[in-house]
Amino acid sequence: MPLNRHESNVLKFLFQHLAVGTLGGFVFGILLLWTDIGGIRTMAMRSDSPALILILLFFGLFVTFGSVGMGIGIMSQGEDKN
Repeated sequence: MPLNRHESNVLKFLFQHLAVGTLGGFVFGILLLWTDIGGIRTMAMRSDSPALILILLFFGLFVTFGSVGMGIGIMSQGEDKN
């Protein structure tokens, strides 16, 4: 069943905000590792499986920042009634 125009516009709107939030999470993760705040990069690279740690770190950031981006997009649609 194909989507009607309104539904595809809504999904496009949500996907755009998800992409911006995910990009923000990626930038934050890179900066976090680059500055080595709390020694997170050092601990990750010295572990037995640094790839797994980095995947989990970035997955969590993508989910968090992507959700925030979509939430901001949805909440910015409201109108001021006053």
